[in-house]
Amino acid sequence: MQIDLRTVAIEPKRLAFDHLARRFGANKQPSRYQEGSYDLQPTHNFHYRPSWDPQRELYDARRTAIVMADWYALKDPRQFYYGSYTQARARQQEAAEASFEFVESRGLAALLSPELRDDALGLLLPLRHVAWAADLNNCGICADGYGTVLTQAAMYHAMDNLGIAQYLTRLGLLLGDVESLAVAKREWLEAPRWQPLRRLVENLLVQRDWFELFVAQNLVLDGLLYPLAYIEAVDKRYPQRGSAAVTMLTAFMTDWFAETGKWVDAVVKTAAAESDANRALLSQWTAAWRDRALAALEPVAASAFGDDSAEVLATVAQTFASRAAKLGLTV
Repeated sequence: MQIDLRTVAIEPKRLAFDHLARRFGANKQPSRYQEGSYDLQPTHNFHYRPSWDPQRELYDARRTAIVMADWYALKDPRQFYYGSYTQARARQQEAAEASFEFVESRGLAALLSPELRDDALGLLLPLRHVAWAADLNNCGICADGYGTVLTQAAMYHAMDNLGIAQYLTRLGLLLGDVESLAVAKREWLEAPRWQPLRRLVENLLVQRDWFELFVAQNLVLDGLLYPLAYIEAVDKRYPQRGSAAVTMLTAFMTDWFAETGKWVDAVVKTAAAESDANRALLSQWTAAWRDRALAALEPVAASAFGDDSAEVLATVAQTFASRAAKLGLTV
């Protein structure tokens, strides 16, 4: 008996689901990102209207003043769907764990001067509460937003902020102890230098227009706070004072800000390019929240940078203005 082995090419009858074929063409193989992101949100035949907002549907584009012809134009340039997102964060988690392990095993935390340790704990630990609020705000954007390409990325962003809050907690326990966390919470609730920022954060928690919240939280507040705290203070100033340990422990925050900024910028730039009305509204929101954020960060900067605070804050503000201009905004 003779058996002949040969390769047979089987052409699939269809390369994509119908909703992807309608969007990208029937003869094009969609990517994993496209399969896991596009046109997944229901648009018709809802069973009921939400009791908390009976004037609108469960998924309703009218929950923001921004208008888009196609909400799926707000795609993620990182092309994160659940699989690629978790793989990317797993690699970063391994790097972060290695940094914590290195600092702890080498006793680098004990080599910090008392002044630098106190400054690091005083600046970074209250930011746990800012990250926690950012987590809640992005959960709200996911809940009220429109289009899966945006809402799934907002949920990933929310989980990232939760992770940042946890990293800051670990940093506090490594450089200090449990009492350090309690002190930081009292500082956040009572210390005069933190109250303007706390007021701003709590105002964001009740912001109803989800796209304005996206601008205020992800573009403006994060766009000013992260360069101020993690780049200007931790990355530039702390190593000059004799230790890079804190820089190692916060490397994820710096890398994360650079990565997620690409997504935030892409969303805002695309929405601004959609129409003059969108651009004007986004510019108005950005300018208004920028002024409020800078005012809220002034006492924090004064505490962290002393006499140099005005210069450092001006540098951060100028960098942000350049970023906004590249997005087509007038601020």
